[in-house]
Amino acid sequence: MKFETNKDIDSEVKKIIFAVYDALKEKGYDPINQIIGYILSGDPTYITSHKDARSIIRKVERDELLEEILRSYLEKENNI
Repeated sequence: MKFETNKDIDSEVKKIIFAVYDALKEKGYDPINQIIGYILSGDPTYITSHKDARSIIRKVERDELLEEILRSYLEKENNI
């Protein structure tokens, strides 16, 4: 199976990740742990409803979140 991505979608996913991260941080949560919990379990209660973050993150599939996180990491570390 090969995943195809669209640059516009990638940009939107990145915005969603940062918006959710900021909302979690503002509420005093550890954003990394909460986002990982959501990606692994699919349980939206890992994400706060503050700033509508729970609704926002559900606009994209969990595999899209993981793909963007991995892509960003690899681009930063390996200049892909």
